[in-house]
This record gives sequence, structure tokens and C-alpha cells, in this order.
Amino acid sequence: MDTGILLLLTVLLSIPLFIIQRSESKRRFIVFLFALVPFELIRRYVWYRDVHSEAVAAVIIALVINFLFWAMIGRYNPVGSSDRIKVYGLND
Repeated sequence: MDTGILLLLTVLLSIPLFIIQRSESKRRFIVFLFALVPFELIRRYVWYRDVHSEAVAAVIIALVINFLFWAMIGRYNPVGSSDRIKVYGLND
């Protein structure tokens, strides 16, 4: 198992998962649709380089990392709503 490819795939899979996790709940499906593009590129890379075992391990590690982030930080600091954003200085 090539650890360099494992690390690369773990990072590349963790970033879109993190973005989906921290997106606003109303916009999460749209963010998921945009995240399908990097997932498809990663899938094509895995098939081209024939690194299936590294990809499976990277998916598991990325899911564990994102779960741990959610359990330690994300649960206590939920994503805010864009409806609650107030802009100071506007007289509307």
C-alpha cells in the first residue's frame, strides 16, 4: 500500500466531506451536487492508477476524521443560518 497516495486521497476526500458537513442545512443538497465533481475526478484517478485498496482505506479514514471533527467541534458549534446575518450600517 502506497502511503503517499493514501495520504493524498484522504486529504482530497476529506475536504469535500468537510464542506458538505459545514454547509447551511438549506443549501446542503446543492453543495453536495457540486461536491460530486471532485468525487468523480477522484474515482477516475483511482481507476486509472489502479489504487483501489488505498481508495477504500482513504474513504474510511476521511469518514472517521470528519466524524471526529463533528463529534468534537461541529456538534457544539452548529452551522448558522443565513437568515440571521445582519449587516450594520444599512438603513433599509
